[in-house]
Amino acid sequence: MALTATAGCAAGTALGASASAGSLEADARVARAVLPVQTPRAELLQPWTGPYGGVPPWDKVTAAKLREALLEGIELQRADYNAIADNAEAPTFANTLVAMQMAGEPLDLVGNIYGVMTSNIGSDDYNAVDTELSPLLSAAGDEISFNAKLFQRVKTVADNADAMGLTAAQKRIATRSRDSFIRSGAALDAAGKAELGRINTALANAFTAFSQKVVADENTWTVIPNEAGVAGLPASNKAAAAAAARNRNLQGWAIINTRSSVDPFLSFADDRALREVVWRKFVNRGDNGDRNDTNSTIAEIVRLRQQRARLLGYRNHAELRMQDTMAKTPAAAMELMNRVWAPAKARVTEEVADMRAIAGHDIEPWDYLYYSEKVRKQKYDLDQNELKPYFELNNVRAGSFEMARRLYGFTFEKLAPGTVPVFHPDVVVYEVKDAGRPIGLYYTDDYARAGKRSGAWMTTYRSHSTFDGPKNTLGSNNNNFIKAEGGEPILISLDDAETLFHEFGHTLHAYSSNVVYPALGGTPRDFVEYPSQVHEHWVLSRPILNGYMKHVQTGQSMPQALLDKVEAASTFNQGYATVSYLSSALVDMDLHTQATPPTDIDAFEKASLERYGMPKEIVMRHRLPQFNHLFTSDSYSAGYYSYLWSETMDADTWAYFEESGDVFNPDIARRFKEIMLAPGNTVDRAEAYRAFRGRDPDVRALLKVRGFPTS
Repeated sequence: MALTATAGCAAGTALGASASAGSLEADARVARAVLPVQTPRAELLQPWTGPYGGVPPWDKVTAAKLREALLEGIELQRADYNAIADNAEAPTFANTLVAMQMAGEPLDLVGNIYGVMTSNIGSDDYNAVDTELSPLLSAAGDEISFNAKLFQRVKTVADNADAMGLTAAQKRIATRSRDSFIRSGAALDAAGKAELGRINTALANAFTAFSQKVVADENTWTVIPNEAGVAGLPASNKAAAAAAARNRNLQGWAIINTRSSVDPFLSFADDRALREVVWRKFVNRGDNGDRNDTNSTIAEIVRLRQQRARLLGYRNHAELRMQDTMAKTPAAAMELMNRVWAPAKARVTEEVADMRAIAGHDIEPWDYLYYSEKVRKQKYDLDQNELKPYFELNNVRAGSFEMARRLYGFTFEKLAPGTVPVFHPDVVVYEVKDAGRPIGLYYTDDYARAGKRSGAWMTTYRSHSTFDGPKNTLGSNNNNFIKAEGGEPILISLDDAETLFHEFGHTLHAYSSNVVYPALGGTPRDFVEYPSQVHEHWVLSRPILNGYMKHVQTGQSMPQALLDKVEAASTFNQGYATVSYLSSALVDMDLHTQATPPTDIDAFEKASLERYGMPKEIVMRHRLPQFNHLFTSDSYSAGYYSYLWSETMDADTWAYFEESGDVFNPDIARRFKEIMLAPGNTVDRAEAYRAFRGRDPDVRALLKVRGFPTS
């Protein structure tokens, strides 16, 4: 899922406070002098050429070339870091920390290509490269962390930052780098480093295996052979299911085993028995006792994580992972989750009672979405099918661009096909400008395909920084909509439209970045979802609805009466939405705070949910056997709570805009961009939020947005 000043500083001021242009140039010259002159041989390691400061050479990428480039890139990176470590001159910020910003650039560039080809294409040849190279890349990272001379240079700069006269930003880089080295095992003895290297390599192998197994289970489907089986489905979803069947040489309709296909079926299909079949297939991804079963892989991952945490001096994986977060401790994250969990469960009880009154029987998990639509219609006279004609994919995209223009001055202009290379014909590319000044490119990859991982996410091919000259930002958004045939419009749900704005929010964070050093471009895991989540709110703002979300047949804007129904129902079904998400976050934290990691993952999941009192009518949004956030890397492990942590700031920020009387308030938008988006992690994000809002975020705004009691 994405990217990422003294309080109240504009981005330009933050740049000046970090270092003058002259000192940046001098530091860059010193850093370049440290690094060896190397001429890569592999085609995919060559500097990116073409317009916009160079673009990825997607037209030249093959699995064989990618493998060759990654292997050579590891060697080039090793030479760079060894040169820094072996430098005979005394360590300085320029010859150590700045040089490290430049080290391994060819591998960084090809690494971005590697991530796209394994996530967006995912064919057998790229999977083979992933299986072979992921442990080698992990070992290459360990080699840097375990380099004693390199660590000593970083530590010397960090420990003597004041005496060296470092700026606040430079001191932050040095101290964070030192601390990151320590968390990565730099302070261990030789035996400890060897053991940690073994663990990290084993984890890299397990992450790859998990990912490939889940993708394989998602590349399955349920065939609906006759018309009665798709009764109740909206015409657009029926057409998508028919197209999915034809694309697989099947008769009838196919419900692909991904959320974008399954959720509409569960919401609208009248055949209860078929809903159960589709639901069971979906929630049992990775949990079928076959070659794609992930339970043993998960058990191995949590065992290795616990070993690593203990080796590094932490009680558990969660404590280790949360060192560099806003929450800081598992207890702080749990406090927020528990604040929301009880009212969410209470709301589920109310929702189930309403559904039982209509259904006349107990509500099972495959009934929840279906009967919630019946209740929505009864309570609010609102049918989700009334909304879909207003959310045609191209119009939603155009609306997101208008949001970006009004808030931040960004514009997006579609490039003609062939202007720059793309990795698949479905990809569309836009030129991005900030107040008329070109700043980069935006790539969209909207459609599902075999091998592509499910869901929606954002990727940055090249991030912004200025320490070695300004760089254009190259960002992308990825979705999994079913491609229509014959030019038919692609109608998406309100939820899908909000997801598109969410992922676009990650991209806007990247385009807003105005950091000097790449090391300060990223943000803590429990902040990174904040910029994306807050942008979801503008989907239903009247300026966006009036200008872009127009009825696909009549061309009319959404009438106020329909919008009033949507807003009246805005907290409807929040019990389901909150419990399905929050149960996943709670089980994540429970799993990663265990003194003894479980070996029976299914049994642990069941017992954990029982301890939290999980309503029987709902299943986790992400059950452990398919929980990509947790088990394809360490990124969101012990960190799925971060969506809720970020939503606290998101809800409070949206309240700030609303209370101003203008949801496009230019002053608030300017300050949000300059204080919250542009500086990356130049200063502590909690301090930045206080500078923006004048106080800490108020959790009551979150409870209000979800329709829960605020007292």
